[in-house]
Parts: sequence; C-alpha cells; structure tokens
Amino acid sequence: MSRVCALTGKKAMVGNNVSHAMNKTKRKFSVNLVKKRFYLPEEDRWITLRVAASTIKTINKNGLAAVLKEAKAKGFIK
Repeated sequence: MSRVCALTGKKAMVGNNVSHAMNKTKRKFSVNLVKKRFYLPEEDRWITLRVAASTIKTINKNGLAAVLKEAKAKGFIK
C-alpha cells in the first residue's frame, strides 16, 4: 500500500538534509497518514480511510460530505 492520502492525493516530497557545513544529502518528507473511521449519515454506515492529518482538519471544518464531493470531482476516488 502506497503512502498516499485517499482524499487529497498528498504523497511524499523529496528534499535535502543540509548540515552546518552546507553538505546536502537527499531525504524524503513523508505524509502524516492516519487510518481513521468516519460515519456517513447519508448512507448510515462507517467507512475507513487512510488520510493525512491535515485532511482530518479539513473534514472537521467543511464536513465529510463536502470533502468527499470535492475528492470525486478531482478524481481521487470513484
């Protein structure tokens, strides 16, 4: 299973570790993914999603139905 947010499509970014002497080595910035259950009152069921912590904050702010609708429009879910 790849480390990608199910609703926003966020994935790891690539950057550099920079030492005090300005030596640069490649590193990866992983996404803060959480496996979380959400309740859908429209369908009267629970769904489990692997989402980023920032996506959970967006769901709390806008509501699950709005975020799912936006993810469908962008093509992240079917």
